[in-house]
Amino acid sequence: MDMDNNTTTFLANHTPCGNTRREFLWQWGGGFAALPLVDLLTREAAAQTALSQKAAHFPAKAKQVVFFFLNGGPSQVDTFDHKPALTKYAGKSYDGGLQIGSNGRAIGKLAPSVFPFRKHGDSGLEISSLFPHVARFADDLCVLNSMYAETPTHSPGILQMNSGSIVLGRPSLGSWLGYGLGTLNENLPSYVVMTDHRGGPRGGAGAWSSGFMPAQFQGTLFRSQGAPVLNLKAPVGIDDKTQRRSLDLLGRLNRENLQSRGGNSELAARIASYELAFRMQTEATEAVDVESEPDAIREMYGLNEKRTEYFGRQCLLTRRLLERGVRFVQLYSGGGGDSWDAHVDVPDNHGRHCFEIDQPIAALMADLKRQGMWEDTLLIWGGEFGRTPTSEGVGKPGRDHNHYGFSMWLAGGGVKGGQTIGATDETGFKAVEKRFHVSDLHATILHLLGLDHDHLTFLHEGLDQRLTGVNPRKVIQEVLA
Repeated sequence: MDMDNNTTTFLANHTPCGNTRREFLWQWGGGFAALPLVDLLTREAAAQTALSQKAAHFPAKAKQVVFFFLNGGPSQVDTFDHKPALTKYAGKSYDGGLQIGSNGRAIGKLAPSVFPFRKHGDSGLEISSLFPHVARFADDLCVLNSMYAETPTHSPGILQMNSGSIVLGRPSLGSWLGYGLGTLNENLPSYVVMTDHRGGPRGGAGAWSSGFMPAQFQGTLFRSQGAPVLNLKAPVGIDDKTQRRSLDLLGRLNRENLQSRGGNSELAARIASYELAFRMQTEATEAVDVESEPDAIREMYGLNEKRTEYFGRQCLLTRRLLERGVRFVQLYSGGGGDSWDAHVDVPDNHGRHCFEIDQPIAALMADLKRQGMWEDTLLIWGGEFGRTPTSEGVGKPGRDHNHYGFSMWLAGGGVKGGQTIGATDETGFKAVEKRFHVSDLHATILHLLGLDHDHLTFLHEGLDQRLTGVNPRKVIQEVLA
């Protein structure tokens, strides 16, 4: 074969990158096949450090978080967003470019709140009569009156408020904090969730899932009475020494299996969970023993009143968990067929649900201050979205879902209280001034705990994933004390 033919053959068989087609395909295929390995190694590295405390990106304002989640969506115009114009325009059609609500019915007539608002504290923060106990802490509240989200539907809305995405399978806020900061204790989960006794949120455990992160970052479901975690207690006849020997043997076998398989994040998480469960058998049972609290404290939380007893018990348990180093506690109010989803009768629905949570939340706030934990604890209040300032017109005054503008509040560690930030329009339908997306709220929460939302990433499917997603998001600077 002459030189010219050899040259022609070389040029014909090589790609512009300088490799033959065979080499290019082999390297491309090998690189593609390596992606799951990269993901697996990332998960394994994260799993191995899950139980250790980690350094924040910068000094944190708070170390722990309590999220009061009002499942179903509370009405902003009946709680923290006073709209006198609704009285002026009562019974008139909403003139804002929307005709159809989230449930397919026509947008109803504008309807004022039946709950009077008045100013509270030195700040003059306006709060409705639904929250007389929380109103005593008006100067500690930072109310965001211009929140907006991407969906008016419950399940994806709950997912977005918890994970930053309307799509199932992403890590929740508590998981990101556990991944970014580690745990503050060795004997309890870092992330605890307590649902309403009437049922959990729509979408279920996806709201506290660890998504594509190792399993030990997911939330642990706690009960406020009896065994805190189901199947936690050892079988009858098995003492601590026997169980310890069994766990040691199981752990040795599992570690050998883990090494022989080159690492497996799910198995590593399972090994860690066995050890944590063993330690929890004593610690968790003691933590939920709210009966050991003084009578005055139990009464302060409302445990002597049937309507406040359940949520009050959860709030008191929350304080006990925070004392023991649990980093993130999420409490759900409303569940099953009795949530905050007040399509039919806002006065009855919100009247009942606000009564259930008002005194317990205020008691926890007072208790955190009494115990010297206020500055270290960030409190978050809100639901997946708000409600319309219009009545659906189905008999009693009910309000539809509203993701265009709604209210949430923050208090505690690092938060500048006694203020409202942002505003909805004159009637309370759409956020118009200083609009804040759910991911802006997440960026702010991370910042208060010393984490930069742009740099808190987890490698998954070859991409650096973030809680706040790929769109530009901002820390709400006005919140910061």
